[in-house]
Amino acid sequence: MEHLLRDAALRNVSWDDVRIFLICAETRSFRKAATILKVSSSTVVRRIDRLEHSLGILLFRRIPDGVVLTEEARAIVDHAKRMELAIYDVFRRVEPQDATTLGVVRVSITEGLGTYWVMPRLVQFQRQFPFLIIDLRCAMESADVLRMEADIAIQFVRPTAPELIVSKLGRLHVYPFAAPSYSEIYGLPRSVEEMARHRLVDQAAPQLDSGAWARLLGVEDVEGIVSLRTNSSAALLYAVEKGAGIGALPSYAPLLGAPVVPVDIGVHHSMDIWMTYHPSAQRLKRVGLVTDWIRKIFDPKAHPWFRDEFIHPDALGAALTADVSENIGVGFAAAAPLAGEATRWTGLPMRRSR
Repeated sequence: MEHLLRDAALRNVSWDDVRIFLICAETRSFRKAATILKVSSSTVVRRIDRLEHSLGILLFRRIPDGVVLTEEARAIVDHAKRMELAIYDVFRRVEPQDATTLGVVRVSITEGLGTYWVMPRLVQFQRQFPFLIIDLRCAMESADVLRMEADIAIQFVRPTAPELIVSKLGRLHVYPFAAPSYSEIYGLPRSVEEMARHRLVDQAAPQLDSGAWARLLGVEDVEGIVSLRTNSSAALLYAVEKGAGIGALPSYAPLLGAPVVPVDIGVHHSMDIWMTYHPSAQRLKRVGLVTDWIRKIFDPKAHPWFRDEFIHPDALGAALTADVSENIGVGFAAAAPLAGEATRWTGLPMRRSR
C-alpha cells in the first residue's frame, strides 16, 4: 500500500516545483530564487516542502546565509536538469515552423553594446522588417537561452552548454578615456604610475573582470584610486563625460559622438563577444534574419574596432570604409553636458600632471 501511495505522489510531482528546485540549487538561496522567479520567499519554501514530500527526501539544509543541497538532492540534480531540457525541447518543437518575418525575437545583450551599438542600428533594420518585433533586453546579467529566457543572447562570457550554437562575433577593446574638462582641470596621466594621482570611474557588473584595472595598473586593488563605481554602462559613460574621472570605455566611443579623449598610459583590456542561440531557433525565419543582421553589424572587417588586434582610438577613423563611416554619427553615444554646469570636483587629492 505504501508503495502505491508513493507511486501516486511521484506521478503528481509538478514540473514547476522541479524548476524551482533547480533555481534554488543554483543560487543556494530561497530568497535569491524568489527574486528570479518574481514570487515571495514563502512561496518558494512552500513549493520546496511540497516537492520534498512528494519525493520523500530532504532536498536542502538551511544555513544562516542560504541553503545547501543534501546528498540525496545532489544525486538527482543532473536528472532534474535533463528533465528541464526535455520540457523546453517540447515547448520549442510545438512552435510551428515559420516562413514569415511576423513575430517577436527576444535578444539579450550587455547594456553598453545594446544601448550604444545595437539600438541605433536596430531602427533602420526594423524599418526594413516592420512586422518583426525585436524585444531587446539590455542588461549585464546573461539570459539563459536553454530556459527560453531569450531567443538570442550576446554576451562576454562564452556559454558552455553543448546544446547551444555559439559563435564569436568579435572582440570588444576597452581603453581609458577622460573628458576634456577633466584634462583641463587635472591634466592627464602619462604613465601607469601617474594614475595614482588621479581618480578612476569603475564599473562592477556581471560578465566584467572585476580585477582587470588592478591587474593593468599593477596594484593589489584600486580602492584608493576609485572615485565612483557603478554597475551601469550608461552611468559610467556619463560620469566620464561629466569629468568625474578616468574610465574604461569601448575604443570606438569617440566615433559614436562621446566627447572624451583617450588616456595613453600603455594599458587596454579586451573581451570576446559571443552570440548564442538554440539549434531549434534556426527553424524560425525571423530568428535567422536577426542573427544574420547581428553578424553584419559586428563584422570585424567592416568595423575594425571589433577585430582581435587592438587599434588605438585615434587610428580607428582612418581604418573605416566609406560606407561604414556614413553610419557613424555624432550623438549616438552621449548627450552633451548641460551648458555652464560646473564639472570640477573639489576636495579630491588630485594634482595636474606635469
